[in-house]
Amino acid sequence: MSTLTAREAALHIFAAVPRQPTLRLPLDDALGTVLAEPVISPLDLPAWTNSAMDGYAARAEDVRGATEERPIRLRVIEHIPAGQFPAHTLRSGECARIFTGAPLPQGADSVIRQEDTDLGRDSVVISSDRDVGINIRLAGEDIRKGSTVLDAGTELGAAELGVLASVAVAHPLVFRRPLVGILGGGDEIVDVDQPEAILSGRKIASSNSHTLHALIRLAGGEPLNLGIARDTPASVRAHLARAPECDLLVTTAGISVGEHDHLRDAVAELGGSIDFWKLRMRPGAPVGFGQVLGIPWIGLPGNPVSAMVTFELFVRPAIRAMAGHPLPFRRTTPVRAGEAISLRPTLQHFLRAVVRETPSGPEARLTGPQGSGILTSMVRANALLIVAEGRHETAVGEFLPALVLQDPVHLAEPGF
Repeated sequence: MSTLTAREAALHIFAAVPRQPTLRLPLDDALGTVLAEPVISPLDLPAWTNSAMDGYAARAEDVRGATEERPIRLRVIEHIPAGQFPAHTLRSGECARIFTGAPLPQGADSVIRQEDTDLGRDSVVISSDRDVGINIRLAGEDIRKGSTVLDAGTELGAAELGVLASVAVAHPLVFRRPLVGILGGGDEIVDVDQPEAILSGRKIASSNSHTLHALIRLAGGEPLNLGIARDTPASVRAHLARAPECDLLVTTAGISVGEHDHLRDAVAELGGSIDFWKLRMRPGAPVGFGQVLGIPWIGLPGNPVSAMVTFELFVRPAIRAMAGHPLPFRRTTPVRAGEAISLRPTLQHFLRAVVRETPSGPEARLTGPQGSGILTSMVRANALLIVAEGRHETAVGEFLPALVLQDPVHLAEPGF
């Protein structure tokens, strides 16, 4: 089994994970999901031409020329609040008191703001013609009946949910969020419900479980904690057996070659398969992928930083692809090195860095020591600085690609 690059591994996983089935969700439950079909508007929006402010609906020819010195008086024939339709057509010398959102009466082509009037009720004095022909929202100026409002593959954010509500889509058809099982491993690991063991130094807190739980949610998946397997083949098999309801299984630790690493053997014993289990990268060389119990499985390293970096590169795109995103990979951006970087191993490196804007463009500096157990480096980092395999020295000012961790722009293929 040859050792893959990070890019090769990412593409392999992307091609292997299945897209989720579709379902209809109540609108308020659909936040963050991906549309499975285009949405065609059944109506014009606005549905009728309406007022953009409180004032008086009038005919331009009746108002043109009005000034404070030579005001124009019009007869008010009706009052039209929002939610009520006009009963009359405007004729010469007439206007209608109107409020924001109310339909314009026939014959009106202007709304005079109330600040330019004496707020008369039966007749009104207009002292400016600056609003001739404006302050109206035309029927269909936002959305035309029969037009595509949102395309399939659109992630539903707050604005998208508002648009769907405006065209009366109460249950959009979306891809189901993948249920992602999380399995930790190691005799030295306990969860935070055992604070005495952690604070005494006898055990290590399972930070990975909680980090991955959060990352899965942010990626659009539904996390399911399968617990912490002990360092025995039986315990690993028993915990894996809890995963059949999941759509994707993510494990941490146990995939290396130590005598207490039983994960690969357990996968094989359960009839699974392993496509690869080591990559040419740092941090996070021991990354595995395959199938277990008919479920796609991604094995991440146990070191906290390695787990987070490899999640960003491999698990997050997999979850996005399963959830229906056509563009699963975050883009990379060229940045200048703000400091000299010297690396020894001939591997592709993903360094924790802070990218800041400078007068000469974006610049990256490392967060400090790059040990894979320094989890606080991920708190400080806003990017992964990518150094190509075989590049041992980078001088100040040279360009490197960076994967900015909050960048909303995504691509169809990885940029690393």
